[in-house]
Amino acid sequence: MTIEDQFTAALAKGLTDARDTDPYLLMGKLSDADRAVMLRVRGFVNDRVLPVINGYWERAEFPFELLDPLSRLGIIGSTIRGYGCPGLSRLGAGMATVEMSRGDGSMNTFIGVQSNLSMGTINMLGSEEQKQRWLPRMAALELIGAFALTEPGHGSDSVGLETTARRDGGHWVLKGRKRWIGNASHADVVVIWARDEADAKVKAFVMEKNDDGTYPDGYQTAVITGKVGKRAILQPDIALDGLRIPEANRLPNANSFRDASAVLASTRGGASWECLGHAIAAYEAAVTYAGVREQFGRPIASYQLVQHKLANMLAELTAIQLMCFRMAELQEAGEWTGTMASIAKMHGAQKARWICQEARDILGGNGLLLDFHVSRHLTDMEVVHTYEGTDSIQSLLIGRAITGIPAFK
Repeated sequence: MTIEDQFTAALAKGLTDARDTDPYLLMGKLSDADRAVMLRVRGFVNDRVLPVINGYWERAEFPFELLDPLSRLGIIGSTIRGYGCPGLSRLGAGMATVEMSRGDGSMNTFIGVQSNLSMGTINMLGSEEQKQRWLPRMAALELIGAFALTEPGHGSDSVGLETTARRDGGHWVLKGRKRWIGNASHADVVVIWARDEADAKVKAFVMEKNDDGTYPDGYQTAVITGKVGKRAILQPDIALDGLRIPEANRLPNANSFRDASAVLASTRGGASWECLGHAIAAYEAAVTYAGVREQFGRPIASYQLVQHKLANMLAELTAIQLMCFRMAELQEAGEWTGTMASIAKMHGAQKARWICQEARDILGGNGLLLDFHVSRHLTDMEVVHTYEGTDSIQSLLIGRAITGIPAFK
């Protein structure tokens, strides 16, 4: 706590305490194993993340001190089975995401990049030898991963990526630029997507650090500065200038952009669970604050305007919850589709962003202070609103499914 004024400090007390908001009793669907995962992550967030994260967020530094206790939670690798991974249920993985993002979005993004994008790509598109080589050490956080797809000129239009790969004997030579690549300035393994100069097909390659811990020639990073959201995760630009990667590090089952899209579709559900975590954190902080903040001689929770806000926030939060829990059921049944993923991501991002805005409004000027946490969730939701497919792109994917007519190439 950095607030010196004791009156204001008292108002910030308890804002991050979990209220277990669950008006439709969805927690009854959790198995004992799922509940244990949820509580482990909650304990980690309460004991380790929340006491330090505001400082890291303000300094725009990643909390490397948290990696050792994080590695012992049994969540890295998420739903992957074998290879030292926990093989969580979809619901258990979702609740882990909710609890982590309830604490902080940067930490959740680190885990998402590690477990879902990096490890998920290797698990989906790699050979058995590659899975055995990388996944166990990544699950133990002995190796940090990154996923390099987005480019300076290709965000939503990632299918047009310009990074090239040229075969040269037993190696591939990569040239191009990547942007917004989480973990890439300190990752041990980086999944890099590039277009084969010979056949124009999009392929994936895994770059590894040298044995001495340095990066190979042709790989340079520069951390993007000046961010107003997700400040505690490092997201660099990458310059690839003649980077040589052995053929043994090419993922053999990645041969088109559809394969990259399949990875992204499998991870999009995680963004919906993250939306729920941010929404819960903001809503519960607003409820707690409204109960203790007095204006005009009584708690602001007693005013109709505030109760109206809280009621609508809870309704929208519950809608996100219902969609996420149903998503887990459909994923387990193998019935989950890309259109469903787009609906969940679009709706979750829209409503969680709004809930954070309403919470910030209820907290007034105090909502702008990191000690009250809501502004961090609000700016982090601005990031979630954009990544894993923007609100607008998701609407076009849904629109194509509705009409059968694509509105984009």
